[in-house]
Amino acid sequence: MNSGKTIHRKKRSQIVQNCTCFNLRKASRAVTQLFDEALKPSGLYATQFTLLAAISSQEPVTITKLSQALVMDRTTLTRNLNPLQKEGWVEVVPGEDKRTKTLSLTRSGTKVLKVAMTHWNQVQSQVVKTLGTGNWEELLNILSLTIKKLNPY
Repeated sequence: MNSGKTIHRKKRSQIVQNCTCFNLRKASRAVTQLFDEALKPSGLYATQFTLLAAISSQEPVTITKLSQALVMDRTTLTRNLNPLQKEGWVEVVPGEDKRTKTLSLTRSGTKVLKVAMTHWNQVQSQVVKTLGTGNWEELLNILSLTIKKLNPY
C-alpha cells in the first residue's frame, strides 16, 4: 500500500516540477520580490512601477488598450489603478465616447516614476549581470514568444 502513495507522490512531484504555470509564477515571484525591495525607497511596488511606466509610454491610453498591452483583465487593472489614483499619480478622464476612460500620469506621477527609474535601473542591471546578457536576452525572447503564442487578446 505504501508503494502506491509513493508513486502518486512522485507523479505529483513531477507535475509540479514540469508545470509551466507553476514555474513561471515562481520565477515571477522571485523577480517581483527583488524589484519590490529595490523600489522600496521610491515608495512603489514593482506592480505599481510597471503600471506607471506602461501608462507613461502610451499616454494617453484607454483602460482597454492598457489591459490588452499588459495581458491583464480590465477588472484587475482597474483594481490596481485605484491606489495610483488615490496617490494622485494617475488621472482617469472620460475618453472620446462615454464608454471609454483614458489614463495619463499627473505631474506627481511623472515625478515618482522618475525617482523610481533610478532604483529600477540599478536592479535591472543587477538582473542582467546575474543572468548574463545572453541568458537574459534569451529569456526575453522566450517570454515574448510565449506571450505572442498564448495571449488571448
